[in-house]
Amino acid sequence: MRKQFKNTVLDLAGRDDRVVVILGDVSVYLFQDFKERHPDRFYNMGIAENTLISVSAGLSALGFNPFVHTIAPFLTERSFEQIKLDMCYNRFGGNIVSCGASFDYAWDGATHHSYTDLAILRLLPGMEVLQPGSTKELDPLLRSQYGNGNPTYFRLSDHPHEIEVPVTFGRGVVIRDGGWKNTVMTAGPLLGNVLAACRDLPVNIVYFHTIKPIDRELVARYRDTHILVVHDAFGLKEAICETPDLQVAYHGLRDEFCASYGRLEDIRGQLGLDAAGIREFVGRVVNSKGTD
Repeated sequence: MRKQFKNTVLDLAGRDDRVVVILGDVSVYLFQDFKERHPDRFYNMGIAENTLISVSAGLSALGFNPFVHTIAPFLTERSFEQIKLDMCYNRFGGNIVSCGASFDYAWDGATHHSYTDLAILRLLPGMEVLQPGSTKELDPLLRSQYGNGNPTYFRLSDHPHEIEVPVTFGRGVVIRDGGWKNTVMTAGPLLGNVLAACRDLPVNIVYFHTIKPIDRELVARYRDTHILVVHDAFGLKEAICETPDLQVAYHGLRDEFCASYGRLEDIRGQLGLDAAGIREFVGRVVNSKGTD
């Protein structure tokens, strides 16, 4: 997904001389061709995440469209105050693009895990929050939102799904609707595991690549079903529950730190977010709630 990010931004920079890239010593070699073509619009500022955000806000104030990029927990949790005040409060637009979503850096432990970013950023006034699940989703979302004057968060993953879905900012996607009593709602790369888990289960499946603004109209269509939110982060369930009068269950993170190391697949297995774990949860709910 990062390669698509670079390719899209490089193309945009050739068309829009207001595009600026600001890196936190991550993906520097990936953006080497951007640096060679646009040296006066490329800044690698090192491991100084708070400063990255403040500089981005300053460039936005001067009329630029900045893309600021580094690892998710450091760009969002560590820099929350700068995003809140320098960008959102001042209404300075800009594109915050992270890598290392949820447990993508499972081998680096809790310091590099990132699962609160969507939840905390969606609370900020004027903030747009996106979790594209594939490279094909990322490109149109970047193009439609990058220069709209709003602060926008793009949460990238190095483990995208490969499912074709229509992409319109702010709109969810009905993947499957059989008029069943239970509806699984998910977001981002986890869609691949959800589809594998639910392939023959009698459940509707709804997918979101935009967390804020959430597609409330689509959520409300399933108000009369049991909604099962399956997600590897906080934020989606909370956004869905802004629609009133829902019956919602959540399958995802526990109220505890992950103290294990390994691969993303290992952590998902421990959390029950692999296909087998999701299937066990959804199947149990279907059996208890029924299908009619």
